[in-house]
Amino acid sequence: MKPLNHRLSDLLTSPGAVPHLRRYFGTGPSHDAPFTGSRFEHLAGGGDRPAVANRVTADDLIAVQTLSVRVPAAAALDLLEGELGTHMSELLSRIPCDEDMAGADAADLAPGSPAVTAWEVLCDQPGIRWVTAGKLLARKRPRLLPVYDQVVRCVLGRPQSFWLDLRAALRADDHALQRRLTALRQDAGLPGTVSALRVCDVVLWMHHRVDHQRGRCS
Repeated sequence: MKPLNHRLSDLLTSPGAVPHLRRYFGTGPSHDAPFTGSRFEHLAGGGDRPAVANRVTADDLIAVQTLSVRVPAAAALDLLEGELGTHMSELLSRIPCDEDMAGADAADLAPGSPAVTAWEVLCDQPGIRWVTAGKLLARKRPRLLPVYDQVVRCVLGRPQSFWLDLRAALRADDHALQRRLTALRQDAGLPGTVSALRVCDVVLWMHHRVDHQRGRCS
């Protein structure tokens, strides 16, 4: 199997990358409605805006629903009003808010880091699985932590340590893939508030979603 940076390069340089982004975010000539996920990072001003960056809000819980996942009511209430929310706020306060994954230290994404600990804490809650936990954290730290689900995992060949492997891929060849993602964002007419990681996620998801849903995965 190709290294992750080569697999990503093949997909991010494909002719369909820009059309997929335009279709998803509704920036192309088509009159089709954008996907609901196009509001994920922008709903209520974003989950990383200074006033709310270190706490989970009701807006964040609605935002993850635009990506077809849901936080169960009991966990949602605990995040908003209980000890779980207090614990998550403490962890979020130790996760960089203004750092791109490509520029972050590996320690910020390694086992034992506040980010990984926050993911593990969320996954320990009844009804919250790894996809939902990752999407909630991506809402809070869109530049540092990626949206990651079964479709993207499948198209990338199920990497062993996705955060660290993706960081390494983005940094390879003098940050070639990071520059490619920035160029794709511009070519698709997207605002700078759509992170490079989100551009990557959307291109990969749009590329593979139909085959994945129809069980055509290799």
